[in-house]
Amino acid sequence: MIFGIIALIVIVLIVLWAMSAYNGLVTLRNRVKNGWAQIDVQLKQRADLIPNLVETVKGYAAHESQVFTQVTQARASALQAAQSGDVAQRIQAENQLSRAIMNLQAVAEAYPQLQANQNFMDLQAQLKGLEEKIAYARQFYNDVVQKYNTKIEVVPTNIIAGLFHFEQAAYFQVDESDRQAPQVKF
Repeated sequence: MIFGIIALIVIVLIVLWAMSAYNGLVTLRNRVKNGWAQIDVQLKQRADLIPNLVETVKGYAAHESQVFTQVTQARASALQAAQSGDVAQRIQAENQLSRAIMNLQAVAEAYPQLQANQNFMDLQAQLKGLEEKIAYARQFYNDVVQKYNTKIEVVPTNIIAGLFHFEQAAYFQVDESDRQAPQVKF
């Protein structure tokens, strides 16, 4: 009788632990999804701002068509990647768009009259604010992904993660080309 009660208590404790571990994994998985959704909102705002910025710069730097083409193509790729739902593809496309925007800003710096244009200044300030929000959202996302992935890998929650097919989440990382120092030539 005593062994039956002890066995029942042990079983109840194991079930309670399993429920707690499962709920913890679900909570972290949902935080990862929320973190990505926050990045997605900021990236959408940036994508909506880019055509206005390109049109403003275009008026001053009409002969810089290659830069405008790069930005337009990178934006289209980012929007297409957003619709695909593939996180890795989206990260790559957004990194490409970031590089194209930096090129556009470099072109804009060569035109002092553009720098004095109030519309351009407002758009550039909005873009800077969005880039800061995106950086913060990426950091938050990567922090949550790290917690989630750790929880999936550590004993004993890895047992529950394996039973219920929890999969590792991808970090938002920069491309290798972005890690290299830019070449400055005079």
